[in-house]
Amino acid sequence: MTRKAPAPYWNPTVGGVVLGVVLFLAYLLTGSGLGASGGIARGVLAVEKAVAPDHVDRSAVLSAWGGGTRDPLDHPLVWGVMGVALGGFVSGRLAGRARIETYSGPRVGRRTRWVLALAGGAVMGFAARLARGCTSGQALSGGAVLAVGSWVFMLAVFAGGYAVAWPLRRLWK
Repeated sequence: MTRKAPAPYWNPTVGGVVLGVVLFLAYLLTGSGLGASGGIARGVLAVEKAVAPDHVDRSAVLSAWGGGTRDPLDHPLVWGVMGVALGGFVSGRLAGRARIETYSGPRVGRRTRWVLALAGGAVMGFAARLARGCTSGQALSGGAVLAVGSWVFMLAVFAGGYAVAWPLRRLWK
């Protein structure tokens, strides 16, 4: 079976304009911007509520999102995360790019690549909770409404990315 050649990537300017339109529509239709960590946190809270509902009800932070009869999944960010996952998969299939693979450099094996990716994801998840939002929520939604904290967050993300990339770049050369 031969694979068809993957479709070309979008022009970044066109992609940016489309993303801006999607962000505008998100504010217009739902009253909130875009973001992933809030939707994922609500999904985790739904599991926690199913396992330990008393704990959720006793916690001031958790009960605000899903205490009592409140459904933590009843929020636009949850649907946004599910839409991004489904839409990403569908568009990847349509473009001929959806496949299971692990990219790594000549000095990095698959296992090391997975360890680095999981460690980076854990650090980013923790940082997103500290910053009260992930890069999509902080940079896109917060940046769009000119929130100073969001701009500071993005500058810190870029600085941190450069600081970590410099010592790790030898693994990919």
